[in-house]
Amino acid sequence: MKEYSSLNLIREDLKNGLTSCSELVNHYLEKIESTKHLNALIETYADEAIAKAQLIDRKLTQGNAGRLAGMVVTIKDVICHKDHKLSAASSILEGFEAQFNGTAIQKLLDEDAIIIGRNNCDEFAMGSSNENSAFGKVLNAADTTRVPGGSSGGSAVAVQAGMCLVSLGSDTGGSVRQPAAFCGIVGMKPTYSRISRHGLIAYASSFDCIGIFAKNISDVAITLEVISGKDEYDSTVSTTDVPNYSHEIGTHPKKRKIAYIKETLNAQGLNNDIKQNFNTLISKLKSDGHTVEAVDFPLLDYMLPTYYILTTAEASSNLSRFDGVRYGYRSKNTTSLEAMYKNTRSEGLGVEVKRRIMLGTFVLSASYYDAYYNKAQKVRRLIRDATKELLAAYDFILMPTTPTTAFKIGEHDADPLAMYLADLYTVQASLAGLPAISVPSGHDNLGLPVGIQVIADDFEEVKLLSFSNYLMTLG
Repeated sequence: MKEYSSLNLIREDLKNGLTSCSELVNHYLEKIESTKHLNALIETYADEAIAKAQLIDRKLTQGNAGRLAGMVVTIKDVICHKDHKLSAASSILEGFEAQFNGTAIQKLLDEDAIIIGRNNCDEFAMGSSNENSAFGKVLNAADTTRVPGGSSGGSAVAVQAGMCLVSLGSDTGGSVRQPAAFCGIVGMKPTYSRISRHGLIAYASSFDCIGIFAKNISDVAITLEVISGKDEYDSTVSTTDVPNYSHEIGTHPKKRKIAYIKETLNAQGLNNDIKQNFNTLISKLKSDGHTVEAVDFPLLDYMLPTYYILTTAEASSNLSRFDGVRYGYRSKNTTSLEAMYKNTRSEGLGVEVKRRIMLGTFVLSASYYDAYYNKAQKVRRLIRDATKELLAAYDFILMPTTPTTAFKIGEHDADPLAMYLADLYTVQASLAGLPAISVPSGHDNLGLPVGIQVIADDFEEVKLLSFSNYLMTLG
C-alpha cells in the first residue's frame, strides 16, 4: 500500500474507491509492528481500530462519515481515552484506566478519526528527550542513537516513522515543538485555552496545551479545527469562535513583517548549522519581499529560570494527588500511613519527576515563596507584555526551535541543566500563552532534521498556519 502524506489524499482515494479505512488501519498496524524497536507506542488498539475502520467504511458508503474519516491517530499517554489504560509513562499509575474521554479525544471520535494506540512519553510530560519513561526510551527514526525530543517524543516518532497520520501530544514548555524539530515534522502549540484541557493529566496547569503533530500544515489545520472550542468541562477554555482553519490556510500569504531576536542567534550553545540555516531562511524571506528585522529582547536570560520555577511549583501541587490511596501503584513496604505515602511516591515516581516536585515544593515554601514563586509570576507578566508589544509591531517572531539538533541518547544524563537548555527557544511562547509552531527546515551536516519556530499573537492561528505553509515551500 502506498504511503499517504495527507488526509486530503486519503479522502480522495477513499472517494474513488482506491482504498478503504480497513486497508489503511492494516497498513498502519504493519508499520507499527515493523518499527516497534523505536518504542514509540506503549499500547496498540489493533482489534478496536479494525472494528472502527469497518464501521467508518460503511458510513462512507452511506455518505454520512465525519470530517476526519480516514485519519488514523495516536495519542500521548497523558490524555484520557475512556476504558483504556492511562499511565503518563509512570509506574505510579500502574493498572489505571481512564473513566471518560478527554474533550479533544471525544471530538476526534465524533468526526470518525481512528485512534490506533497510545504513545510513550517522558514521565508526566517532564523531559526534553523521552528518556524519562517507565516504559523505556524512545528512539529517533532519523538516527536511532539519538533522542526524539520530549516530552512528546513517542507522538513525534509515530508520525515521523509513518505509524499514523496525526498524533496528539502536550506542550508545556516546548514538548510538541522540540520533538517536532528533532524528528523533522510539523508540531503546533495553539494559544493557551484554544483547546480544552479536560482529560489532560496536569503537569503545570497554567502552561499545559494539547498540541498536534503531522507531516503537513493541512492536517494540523483540520485537526485543530475539530478539537478546538468551548467546553463546559474546562473553565479556562476560550469561548472565542473557532475559525475554519482548513479552508483559510494558503501557500502564498501577503508580505509580512517579521522579527527575530538578536540574542537567540548569539546564545551560547547554538549549533552553527542551525544558525546558518536560520540566516539562509532570513535571506530567502527578504528576497521574497518580506520585511525581516532583528530586535532586542533583554528578558531572554530570565525565561528558563522563570519557566522552571513556575512549572515545578505547579507540578508539586498537581502531582500531590498521586499518593497510592485511591488508584494506581501502592507500596507494599508500609508500616504506617506516612510510610505508605513516602514509599509509594519514592518507588512509583522516576528521578526527574521527583526532582521537579522537590524543586517546586522548595519554591512554594514559606521562606522562599516571595523570593522565587511570586517574583517569577511578575517576570512572566513582563515577558508576556514584552512579547505582545513585539507582536503589535510585527506579524511574527521567528527563531530556531532548538539550539541543537537531536543529541545522543544519554548525552545529558549527568547534567540536568544541559537538558533544560534544550527548551531555551520554546519557553517564550509558553510563558506568554501564545500560539507557536515548528516546521522542518532542512538538515544539519550530519543529516539530522532542523526546525524553525514561528510565534504569533493570541488566537492568530490562521495567520500562523498560512505563513507556516508558505515557509515549508521555501525548503
